[in-house]
Amino acid sequence: MANQTQFASQNVFEIGFSPLGTYAITWQRPSKSEDGEAVKNLKVWRLDKSGNTETESSENDVVGRFVQKSQTGWNLQFTYDEQYFARLVSNEIQFYRCGDWGTVWNKLHIDGIADFSVSPGKNHAITIFVPERKGQPAAVKVFNVPNFGSPVSQKTFFKGDKVQLKWNQEGSSLIVLAQTEVDKSGKSYYGETTLYLLTADGNFDSRIDLDKDGPIHDVMWSPNSKEFGVVYGYMPAKTTIFNTRAVATYSFALGPRNTIIFSPHGRFVIVAGFGNLAGQMDIFDLEKNYQKLCTIEASNASVCEWSPDGKHILTATTSPRLRVDNSVRIWHVGGKLMYNEGLHELYQVTWRPQDSASHSLQNVFESIPSPHPSALAYLGTVKTPSKPAGAYRPPGARGQVTPIAFKREDEGGAAYVSNGSLSIGLGASTFGKPRRRDVPGADSAPQEWEGGTSTNAIGNDEALSKAALKNKKKREAKKAKEFSERAGGLMPVTNDSASGVSPSPSRSPERKDRKGHVRSPSRGQGHARQNSHQGRKDQRHSNGPQNNKPYSTPPIVDTNGTPAPPAPSQPPPDLTVTSPGSGGNPQDKKIRALLKKLRAIDDLKMRRAGGEKLEGTQIKKMDTEEEVRQELEALGWNE
Repeated sequence: MANQTQFASQNVFEIGFSPLGTYAITWQRPSKSEDGEAVKNLKVWRLDKSGNTETESSENDVVGRFVQKSQTGWNLQFTYDEQYFARLVSNEIQFYRCGDWGTVWNKLHIDGIADFSVSPGKNHAITIFVPERKGQPAAVKVFNVPNFGSPVSQKTFFKGDKVQLKWNQEGSSLIVLAQTEVDKSGKSYYGETTLYLLTADGNFDSRIDLDKDGPIHDVMWSPNSKEFGVVYGYMPAKTTIFNTRAVATYSFALGPRNTIIFSPHGRFVIVAGFGNLAGQMDIFDLEKNYQKLCTIEASNASVCEWSPDGKHILTATTSPRLRVDNSVRIWHVGGKLMYNEGLHELYQVTWRPQDSASHSLQNVFESIPSPHPSALAYLGTVKTPSKPAGAYRPPGARGQVTPIAFKREDEGGAAYVSNGSLSIGLGASTFGKPRRRDVPGADSAPQEWEGGTSTNAIGNDEALSKAALKNKKKREAKKAKEFSERAGGLMPVTNDSASGVSPSPSRSPERKDRKGHVRSPSRGQGHARQNSHQGRKDQRHSNGPQNNKPYSTPPIVDTNGTPAPPAPSQPPPDLTVTSPGSGGNPQDKKIRALLKKLRAIDDLKMRRAGGEKLEGTQIKKMDTEEEVRQELEALGWNE
């Protein structure tokens, strides 16, 4: 791969091209000159279109310079014919004519504008985004350049802190991927994502409904402008193709994927998983009923782009995403590695734009060029794994069928369903009953009562383990011992036992006390029913609210049956609450305030004696020491 053009510029972190490849745009790290002015760190370079000779661009080839502090949205946006370009500058979009780089041709001023996108079609349209402000919904508006009086199409919505604006190739439709920083429903740590579709003429707009819960990972238009693909849902994610009316036409198999990229001609599509995924790229042929061609292993790739001829794929590992193993690789669409180059530190790599119509897709798989020697050398160093590494299995689970709970959804497992809670503990809950613990692969646990006793465990000791059966017997023996001691008079007699009513073992004392306030039976009931509940009525009459008597414990009886003498009464404790500073007269409060100020002055003296440089207000405070001491003397305070 020969060098065509080099730029004599330092600290370049980003590079981009105009739609026709006439200009290259570079972004350098912001800096200041010797007189304190900001250096124009965004430069526009004119390229040599011949491309036959190696040239080195000097500062004389720079046709435009701008100050661009933020790296986010740094690049200039050109119209399809490179007649105009635009850039965002503090609540307004400035338009320039290519060739007159120093004069603003037109402006679009909207308060709160956060992002914009120029249409790649021949309609010279632009869309802008204004996030939510002061209770007002977010808005996406489409204008025709240079008619900025009123938008030709717009969409308002909530839950939109930031967006991705994606035009189709013709500039007739626009996809808006809205995202919030925080998910108020508690389903995700990464905010909420919503997808909208609207046309540039304002005849159609709709929210795109997705049939799988989870975030929206990626969305991209096909170059034919008639369909687009969306990758969405919790892993394994789902990839679906939609038409221009947001109707699903085809869905790929579920898998760990988060990226979709169409080839320039729209014949092939890549469905890949990058970032924290393994980097596998599945290539499909759309003209052959979505036939899968191959899977390419591109681990640690942070860049993936189709070549303008639609036959090759560029992958790269860049810094600072990964500071080791930076490299550039080019693959054939059939899955063969064609070129490899390792670099010490690579910041960005991209294809120079070309018209895809000038490249034919005939005989794509018949005339495959021979790989570059660098690719053969790299393949010679790659070790092919003799046995595919699978998930770890403990010795007791080896040689068995994988339980459904351990399978991914694309492998036949159950789909992930978010419960709307961000707590990850098995028994974590804030109020109410604790969540029942579910063990993956085990039978579902039986439902429990409030007291924790299983409805299925009663009378079914065979289903318990040895340890659980042993613990159950210990609890039963302890209850029997307590009952026998209470019957023999060795334990204190409670109010319920004194009235002849045995307490319920499954009810707490608080609940038993509340049950004592049950209203009396209705009139007209039989005499037999009243006699059967006589003990319970006596208890209500003695402890109920009718007597208005405080709750009292039974008298303590010694071993001889003689009542013990009552304990001497003690005076109630003093529960008076005093707040600091509530007592004292105003003079004492002022003295305390002056003493506090004097301690602060002494602290400042110590800091200055230690060599610390004080501020002007602190020095002025130290100068008031004599006045503070005079006020203390006037109030009658002496050290």
